[in-house]
Amino acid sequence: MAAAADKSRKPDTSKDKDKDATGKPRRSLLATILIAVIAAGGAGGAVWYFTQRHADAAPSKAKAAAPATPAPAQYFALDPAFVVNLNGRVDGPRYLQVEVQLMTRDPEALPALQTHAPAIRAKLLMLFSQVEPEQIADRAGKERLQAAALAEVQKLMKAETGKKTADDLLFTSFVTQ
Repeated sequence: MAAAADKSRKPDTSKDKDKDATGKPRRSLLATILIAVIAAGGAGGAVWYFTQRHADAAPSKAKAAAPATPAPAQYFALDPAFVVNLNGRVDGPRYLQVEVQLMTRDPEALPALQTHAPAIRAKLLMLFSQVEPEQIADRAGKERLQAAALAEVQKLMKAETGKKTADDLLFTSFVTQ
């Protein structure tokens, strides 16, 4: 009888042991905890990586967004005012009187500009005397003359000192007659 009782019992197999009452495979508690720790670690690592990456990028953007404060502007007046005959048609004498100041942000440039002031004046006199009245009748013409004058000064100073020296050239008075 003992043999009959043994036949009615289901044999224990490892397949049945790994399944729960619903028939789904059962995982051990250790494996579940291990998977949860790995997932949490991965999520934490991803959060740290992306926050550090954006934290590092934010200061560089702030530095790029905040422009560097330029050095204070310093001005050098080319006195006295330039007075030249204008080149043009024969409808009587035409004159141009213009006061010029050079602007620089380099404190070492002022002595160089002062030293070379006679050469700068000579170059600008030649430039201004070649102007025709029609060329400077409007604002755009005056701005072109101003840009050409700055280019002449920078070219001369580059040849003399190795630097452009003048950052801008300003007309502080402009009279045609």
